[in-house]
Amino acid sequence: MFEVRIETHFSSAHHLLNYKGECENQHGHNWKVEVYVRGIELDKSNILIDFKVLKKIVNEIVDYLDHTDINTLPEFENVSPSSEFISKFLYGKIKERIPNVSKVSVFETPTSCASYFE
Repeated sequence: MFEVRIETHFSSAHHLLNYKGECENQHGHNWKVEVYVRGIELDKSNILIDFKVLKKIVNEIVDYLDHTDINTLPEFENVSPSSEFISKFLYGKIKERIPNVSKVSVFETPTSCASYFE
C-alpha cells in the first residue's frame, strides 16, 4: 500500500453552536489541512497521484472556505463547524474528485487537529 500526503492552509472565522465557552463566540484560525491518498497501484511513472494535481484539486476546494465566516456558508447552516465537521466536509468534497482519498486532518492550532476517514 502506498500513501502520499500534502498540506495546505486557509484562514477563516467560525463559532461553535450548542457549546458553552469561549468558542461559542466568533473567532478565527489559520487552519492547516493535511490530505492523505492511498493506493496499491502506481502509474507508469511509479506515482500514486501527481502532487501537483493533488494540490490543485485540494486548493480549489479549500479556497471555498478561505477568508469566510464558515457559519454563513450554505453547507454549514445550523451546523456547528467544529474541526471534526470541517474535516468531514473537506473529505467528502475531495472524495468526489479523488476517490482514493484516505484521510483529511484539520488543524486549528499547531498542536490540535481533528481527522476524518472512512
